[in-house]
Amino acid sequence: MKVLKFGGTSVANSNNIKQVAKIVSQIKSDKTVVVVSALGGVTDLLLKSLELASNRDLGFEGVLLEIEHRHLTTIKELFPIKEQSAILSHVKSNLNELETLVQGAYLIGERTSRLADKVVSYGELLSSFVIYHYFVSQGLDSGLKNGRELIITDESFGKAHVDFKLTNTNCHNYFKNTKDAITLVPGFVSSSRDGSSTTLGRGGSDYTAAIIAASTAAEELQIWTDVSGMYTANPKLVKQAKCISQISYEEAMELSHFGAKVLYPPTLQPILSQGIPIWIKNTFAPDEKGTLIAQNNNGQGKSVRGISHVGEITLLSLEGPGMVGIPGISKRFFETLSQQDISVALITQASSEHSICVGISNADVVKAETSVNQAFEYEIASGKINPVIVEKDLAIIALVGDNMKSHQGLSGKMFSTLGRNNVNIRAIAQGASERNISAVITSDDVKKALNALHEAFFEENIKQLNLFVMGVGNVGSRLLAQIRQQKEYLKEELKLNIRVIGISNSRKMVFHEDGVSLDTWKGDLENGLEANGEAFMDRVQKLNYRNSIFVDNTASEKVSDTYGHYLENSIAVVTCNKIACSSAFDNYQSLKKLSKKYNAPFLFETNVGAGLPIIDTLKHLIASGDRVNKIQAVLSGSLNFVFNTFDDTKTFHDVVKEAQEKGYTEPDPTIDLSGVDVMRKILILARESGYQLDIEEITNESFLPKESLDATSNALFYESLKKYESDFQDIYKTAAQKDCKLKYVAQFEDGKAKVGLQEIPRGHDFHNLEGSDNIVLFFTERYPEQPLIVKGAGAGADVTASGIFADIIRIGNF
Repeated sequence: MKVLKFGGTSVANSNNIKQVAKIVSQIKSDKTVVVVSALGGVTDLLLKSLELASNRDLGFEGVLLEIEHRHLTTIKELFPIKEQSAILSHVKSNLNELETLVQGAYLIGERTSRLADKVVSYGELLSSFVIYHYFVSQGLDSGLKNGRELIITDESFGKAHVDFKLTNTNCHNYFKNTKDAITLVPGFVSSSRDGSSTTLGRGGSDYTAAIIAASTAAEELQIWTDVSGMYTANPKLVKQAKCISQISYEEAMELSHFGAKVLYPPTLQPILSQGIPIWIKNTFAPDEKGTLIAQNNNGQGKSVRGISHVGEITLLSLEGPGMVGIPGISKRFFETLSQQDISVALITQASSEHSICVGISNADVVKAETSVNQAFEYEIASGKINPVIVEKDLAIIALVGDNMKSHQGLSGKMFSTLGRNNVNIRAIAQGASERNISAVITSDDVKKALNALHEAFFEENIKQLNLFVMGVGNVGSRLLAQIRQQKEYLKEELKLNIRVIGISNSRKMVFHEDGVSLDTWKGDLENGLEANGEAFMDRVQKLNYRNSIFVDNTASEKVSDTYGHYLENSIAVVTCNKIACSSAFDNYQSLKKLSKKYNAPFLFETNVGAGLPIIDTLKHLIASGDRVNKIQAVLSGSLNFVFNTFDDTKTFHDVVKEAQEKGYTEPDPTIDLSGVDVMRKILILARESGYQLDIEEITNESFLPKESLDATSNALFYESLKKYESDFQDIYKTAAQKDCKLKYVAQFEDGKAKVGLQEIPRGHDFHNLEGSDNIVLFFTERYPEQPLIVKGAGAGADVTASGIFADIIRIGNF
């Protein structure tokens, strides 16, 4: 005999019921028991009607009409008109009885557990009746058996306890003697010894099926639902979750207890000792294999089989010096909770005996806090124990696996993964069997924690990076194009999955939780929300994704001021914006400290030399124990382009204009030509070399006239260049007469820095520097005479974007 259970979604409407009949007709077994839930959502409607009625709210009448409409519509869609009459008559009769019961609650303004059990039982009684008649109409040899006649319980209304001796006898005798090939049984419902309606608790249809399977020694139990088995994590929260092909009873029990909702936790208890296999199958994809729950599962090489969670948890902590060495404190604590019928989901206690902490449902907080404080009233009054501490809005996450005990380092891997993603752990629990490692975290961190752990334990070392990009002008748009081009390569070769979750420019911003399409991002951005830096930052924080990276492609001081906020929320920062790293030394140092404290990388390779590995090279020198004595550099690609292009055949104005059009200068070219940009770069190199320096301490020997430096707009700046063209020609001619080239040079030596235009003679390393190239000479203790040289293209949107991209990849490889 096989036992099949179909949940509420599987029988939610006429089309689904037809699918159920098709599945049942293909089952190969001498006898088949089909346990069904109420039509999807009907149990909630029944409880809602009762709640409204007990509060003297006539809205219950509308809810009852909705229940009636659901059933009558289903019947009319399943049966030809000539077959409907008798079925409709029976269903309407039951609905009239239901209405009478609910009206009674309205009249007395009260609901009892006994009444609630009677009311909610109508969901399964009606669905099983309708489905039975449909089976018969399709030529299936079927019978209908009221579950209340099979399953006997005590009178703990709402969640009755089964009398297995009577129940097993009833089930064994009935199914042994029935001649029906298929027997429909309403799940969830039962009765007490005196015949009162009781229920087995929410999810009790699974339990009904398991009880019948155990009492009849069934060949197997099949649980049909709307997902294709048990998953490594909740697929609604973790997109990469995978179906588990086989799992042990114990593992399944742990996962179901911790929120794997495809299985009601008590389901496994009746069949555990008999070794009856359970299949979790998908009603809407019946050909998919599903999950087999059975004995002797060897774990298929996996130490961790699943990750699950329970939400709406509150931590209750009892602590105080009067607990140490005093026998019976724990007993009184748990006894108090038990007397209030409060279930404990997690327990942890300090070895010092100074405190004990339990996790309970949010719904039980008020009575738990009140009862515990009353139970320890004397100790609290005398200062031996503190009033109970309550922490709300929490959740329990759990790693589950039979083979975890034979693998070292799982706890460390779990907690380090959570720590790297700024998930704070409030409590930890692990049983001696090591089948489960649980941690309590804030509810807001659940999705991030589940995804981070799933990535660490199940995703073949593919690391997901979630980018939030600010600024999509020349550099930003090139960056998105490069990510789009390299996405598959990075996934296959470097095991990095890069998603752009948010994009903003100065006018608009757009977010997509599964990633903005890099094919349509421009249109999506145009149709997005009005840009707002604070709103962008808040959204990044609320999304709370693991491996989040804020990418700043702007030259905005306002944007750079937000770096600290991102870093202290464990969000990495990658930037080509030099303002933060060249700001006051205290701010620079603060950002570096926040990066270390919150394990959030702060990378700015493109601050100096665009895509050249200048800062990276310098970091390796310092990390390996070398010391920088002097730096000489041409650090402005724009100025190098300008002075390589400018001669007596071109005007200075036209050359600068060309540099801006090619994207070599900042949006405000004054920043480049005034030397401020070079000052910032040499300042950053000095700081990264280990020296404390501020920009005011750098000498700037500017070649620009004061009028150009003081220009308040680009238009006025360019006008001033025309006005002083003869001065610029004089500078050029003086250098040319000496067979020198003009280079804007930055130098750092003996703790001092300066920048300025210099005449570079032939033979010097700077003389043949072409186009917009940069060059840096590091004179160190290991390179005292022949410097370490980094040279290459130092300006342009493409190379800058590639430098930013490289920083993003560095974070992925951390």
